[in-house]
Formats: sequence, structure tokens, C-alpha cells
Amino acid sequence: MDLFQLETFMAVAEERSFSRAAVRLHRTQPAISQVIRKLEAEMDEVLFDRAARDATLTAAGEVLRGYAERLLNLRGEATTALSELRSLHRGRLNIAANEYTCLYLLPVIDAFRRLSPQIQVTVQRSLASRMTEELMQHSVECGIVSYRPDDPQIKSIVVYRDELVFVMHPGHPLARAQEVSIHQLGAENFVAHNVPSPLRQKVVQAFQRHKTPLNMAVELPSLEAIKRFVAMGNGVALLPGLTARPEIERGELVQLRVPELSFERRLRVVHRRQANLSHASLAFLKVVESMAAERGDPFHFQVERPA
Repeated sequence: MDLFQLETFMAVAEERSFSRAAVRLHRTQPAISQVIRKLEAEMDEVLFDRAARDATLTAAGEVLRGYAERLLNLRGEATTALSELRSLHRGRLNIAANEYTCLYLLPVIDAFRRLSPQIQVTVQRSLASRMTEELMQHSVECGIVSYRPDDPQIKSIVVYRDELVFVMHPGHPLARAQEVSIHQLGAENFVAHNVPSPLRQKVVQAFQRHKTPLNMAVELPSLEAIKRFVAMGNGVALLPGLTARPEIERGELVQLRVPELSFERRLRVVHRRQANLSHASLAFLKVVESMAAERGDPFHFQVERPA
């Protein structure tokens, strides 16, 4: 088995067609079929269901697909690393983040680009729940998460301290108060994020603990949508402070303190513990550390011990 066979196998699996895979790889269909037959013979397994109308993977094919993807990602990583050895003036920084954690990255990337304008930066949108998997599959070198990974193979560095904020439209009846109790919120209509998270569960548990109803009248798919909807005068919301700060500063939203809902969030840069990070990633981490030293709280640079 060689990487060319795996590349051919992945092309057929992704295209779900031998003929389309042939076009993609600039080869003939018989040549593609021959490569797959040879691979199946070496594996002593049938990888594609020939009875299906399209190139459907068998159970053995699904198993091989996961390993093939990782091996091909490793090949790309190796090619990039060797290229950087030849020229320190080229490189790529690939970071995984979600809608929330991406906001932390903006000032960091700004500082990084000023120092290393020749480095191409790509921020790949990713679910926090899949971050560890993507790191271990070598899809990305670094990621930004708002929780501490429990996988000992992942190294985490605390880089930012954030908190949950309670916000509403300036015309809301409670808007003139500086602080409210959770018991005053039982009749409020909350605009919530419809993506499950540990923080959302903490909020639900806090309302249950204080025997107060939590009315999530509207659930929206993004934090940006939640902010805009509440700024239009619809209900109230609990948001990460990092996401709501611009609207609060512009007076579009008003923040109130709720002592019972005081939750701190720490953002972390994560990467594989044994990884040989690229020059671009190492330079990025130096910028993160410098920003923490220059700006102080809420920026941090604290390496965590394995959980």
C-alpha cells in the first residue's frame, strides 16, 4: 500500500464514482479501477460495494478512509515542513476556531500579520467538540477553545479571560438597574443560542438551583443573530462578554450584573503535545505571549499541566 493508492481510494470515496475520480486525477477509469483492485487485494478486503449504483464504501472501506485521511494529512504536513526549511520567508498558519473564539483571534492576527506579512493565515471554522479530533488527525496545527481538553495528548495554554454578561435593549424596564437578582428574571424571555454547550448547562442549572423559571422563548443559530435580535428590543440574553462588548460600548445593548450568573470563561490555544510546530505556529505563539505581557488582563499566557 502506498500514498498514491490511498489518494486514489480517497478520490473515489469522495467523488462516489470511479469515472469522476478518474477525471479528478487525470487518469483513465480502467487505471483507477486497477489501483483499487490492487489495494483491495493487498488489504484482503472489498472496499467498495460494486452492487451499489455509486461507489459506496463497505464497512472495511469506512475504516480505511479514516486512516487514509490522516496519512494524507501527514503527507501535506511533511511537505509544508520541508518547504519551510528551504525558505523561512514562506509558511502557512492554520487555526481552528468557532464563532466566539474567533473574536479573540482578530487582534492577535492583526499583530501577527504586522510582524509576518508573508505568512498566509487561515482560520478554519470548527465546532469546539471536534477540535481534539481535528488536531489529532493533523487537519489543523492549533485551535482556540473555551474549555480545558481532558485528552493528555493535547497541550493547552490559557490566553484570555472572559465572562458571561446579561444584556438587553436600552429601553427594557430593567435597563436602568445596575444589578438584578436571578429571581427577577423568571418572567423574562431569553434569546438563546441553540448550540448545546457546558456553559449553557451551567446557566440552566443555576436557574434550577434558585427555583426560577428559565424561559428560552427564541433560539437562534449564531451569537451575532442573538445580539441583533435583542438590540431590536426582543427579550434578553446571556452572552460571552467578548462578543457583546462592541454593542455595549456603542449603547446598542445594556449590561446588568447578575451575581448568581457570574461565570468566568477562559480561552485556550491548544495543539498536539508532541507536535513539531511549524515556524508560523511558533511565531504565532510568541505573538500571543507578547500580547499577554504588554496588555495584561484579560490577555494571558499560562501553560496548563495535563489534566
